Amino acid sequence: MPLLDIAKGVACAVIVGHHLSRYGTMPVGAFLLAPGLLGWLADDGRLAVQVFLVIAGFLAASSLAPDGLLRVERPMARILQRYGRLVMPYLAALTVSVLVAALVRPWMAGDDVPAAPSIGQLLAHGLLIQDLLGYEALSTGVWYVAIDFQLFVLALALMGLPAMLRRAPAPAAASYERWIPVALVLCLATASLLLFNRNADLDGTGFYFFGAYGLGMLAFWIGRATRASTWRSAIVLLALTGAGALAVDWRSRIATALVSALLIAVAQRRGWLSLGRWPDAAMPLQRLGRMSYSLFLIHFPVLLATNAAAAQLGPHPAWIDALGLAATFGLSVAAAQLLHRRVELRPASWRVVAALFAALLVSGMLVSL
Repeated sequence: MPLLDIAKGVACAVIVGHHLSRYGTMPVGAFLLAPGLLGWLADDGRLAVQVFLVIAGFLAASSLAPDGLLRVERPMARILQRYGRLVMPYLAALTVSVLVAALVRPWMAGDDVPAAPSIGQLLAHGLLIQDLLGYEALSTGVWYVAIDFQLFVLALALMGLPAMLRRAPAPAAASYERWIPVALVLCLATASLLLFNRNADLDGTGFYFFGAYGLGMLAFWIGRATRASTWRSAIVLLALTGAGALAVDWRSRIATALVSALLIAVAQRRGWLSLGRWPDAAMPLQRLGRMSYSLFLIHFPVLLATNAAAAQLGPHPAWIDALGLAATFGLSVAAAQLLHRRVELRPASWRVVAALFAALLVSGMLVSL
């Protein structure tokens, strides 16, 4: 589905731009040259995360339960597989971030550089529970990885619940059972939109973000409708669900997620997601989208290094800072390509996960000394 890759490429570029505009000294100088762009990235660039949440939900539904029924025979094995796929590039990037932060700490003051980690902080990050335990993040955006994992587990549990509670034999139950997971996802997504997402104390849990994730799952199932009338009714229901939540409490993040889900549902219906040929101008974004996870993970240590280098230049014109931001983006893409090829694309292996986890712990303890 190349269109989803393009959407992820655009969203990832915006998220990286958001962080470039908020961390270090370079955005302060570059702001004089592009106040509108950098101001928008700093204030609203974070909304691009909602696009990733919707797409993640869409892809989860397509792989786990394309017809509503869970197609996973061993749910716990699938959860562990998901953990392994997520943390391999995550642990590698986090190790780089810990080492780079230690190197630049003498030249960068303030909260932009994470403090030297404790062993508990390292273990919590490796297990994706740092926010649940209240630890400071070792890199920007690591909260999303933990939330993505929680959302996947929640989705799998909702879709597997009917099978766990089934009393009748599978053939007798299959005629109606496939609608139960869809209804459960709709109910939890609605609860998230109306309740959980309005409670900031829950923003370290998947319940806070399940509204956007669930909209993506529902968008996929809507696209599977065989009758045009069913598809139209489902689209109206999806739009009313999101609009109702916005009427109760307007949130730009939810509006972004709703528009994204509706656009994806329409694109799926019209066959745009699977178009094999796109204009050449879209190819860089498509490639960027395919390695967006690696770029999301690795750009922060690159940002720290370039800002530390700029800080050593002394007083300099604004165009130097603007050039530095552009160079940071380019170096981040280069680092992401390396991480994507060497780690992310490798088959999930517990041996590799253990080695990367050990590398994070050793690196963290060394810099703490």
